[in-house]
Amino acid sequence: MSRRAKIVCTLGPATATPEKVRELVAAGMDVARMNFSHGTHDDHAQVYRMVREASDESGRAVGVLADLQGPKIRLGRFAAGPVEWRAGDIVRVTVEDVAGTHDRVSTTYPGLADDAREGDRLLVDDGKVGLTVRKVEGPDVVCEVIEGGTVSDNKGISLPGMAVSVPSLSDKDVADVEFALSLRVDAVALSFVRSPADIDSVHQIMDEAPGGRLPVIAKLEKPEAVDNLEAVVLAFDGVMVARGDLGVELPLWHVPLVQKRAIQIARENAKPVIVATQMLESMIGSPRPTRAEVSDVANAVLDGTDAVMLSGETSIGRYPIEVVTTMSNIVRQSRDLGLEIAGGYGMLHGYDPEHRKALDVATGMPFLSGIT
Repeated sequence: MSRRAKIVCTLGPATATPEKVRELVAAGMDVARMNFSHGTHDDHAQVYRMVREASDESGRAVGVLADLQGPKIRLGRFAAGPVEWRAGDIVRVTVEDVAGTHDRVSTTYPGLADDAREGDRLLVDDGKVGLTVRKVEGPDVVCEVIEGGTVSDNKGISLPGMAVSVPSLSDKDVADVEFALSLRVDAVALSFVRSPADIDSVHQIMDEAPGGRLPVIAKLEKPEAVDNLEAVVLAFDGVMVARGDLGVELPLWHVPLVQKRAIQIARENAKPVIVATQMLESMIGSPRPTRAEVSDVANAVLDGTDAVMLSGETSIGRYPIEVVTTMSNIVRQSRDLGLEIAGGYGMLHGYDPEHRKALDVATGMPFLSGIT
């Protein structure tokens, strides 16, 4: 029997029905990702039941991954709706709770005024809008808009290079871990990991709950995690190369190198690794992927990733079933071609059966690492 990289699908408005979940399983979904940045516990409980029922009906083991929001830093709300920030505008990001205007808006991070320094960068909405800190005045961080754009309520803020003093788990994350444990999902993904010690707070919650620990996957999104990559891999049960936030926190051209290094280190230590974000992004609105996207998925498989992940493609996209079918075809063709070129398992390290056995035993996550 041969092994293929597994397919992780994020469930959302486009797929959160029993029929769609069954179709995703039939198309090749191996793991359902519940994104705790969106939805209520009731929403996630319904999705969980749909996945378990579809898995039982199909006779295929389908895992469930609970992805925590983490200590995401966001803008507050604007009183009159979205605003347009143009290059050269001066805006104040304040730690005070205010109704946002064009010139002043709040942030969910109470330590921003303490941590920010002149010259620091604030990237809003995954880097679509860029600000530079000019000065700090009391509770306000005074910024100049460098790259303009439209900004709306609750958009995320990335602070590349800034040493932020936020805990590894928010109050919401604690509640979400407890809820995920009550469902008995198969694994939990921790966002914005910075050090190996970040797993301790998750384990503490798990140790106090009935049923014991679940595997915890570290999402590689912060430069601190990249700097401590081997130690993070050793501490956690698996890793996810979360290329979205990673590509905001680091120069974009660093991302492919981090991906390859993460896969290599994870494999050396018998830990599963997931490659995520924008793998088939164009299929959110198109029935066919770009050639570059196909190559991206194929190269991740040939590098030895254990899983490839779909985000908006299956959560909000117009073609969720088609995108899973497409990814399944790419994964299988890449495996078959890779084995043919390599002449067997020896050179194509992604498909070494002994390594897969070690993964199953070491991590307790056969839904990511099993032979199929």
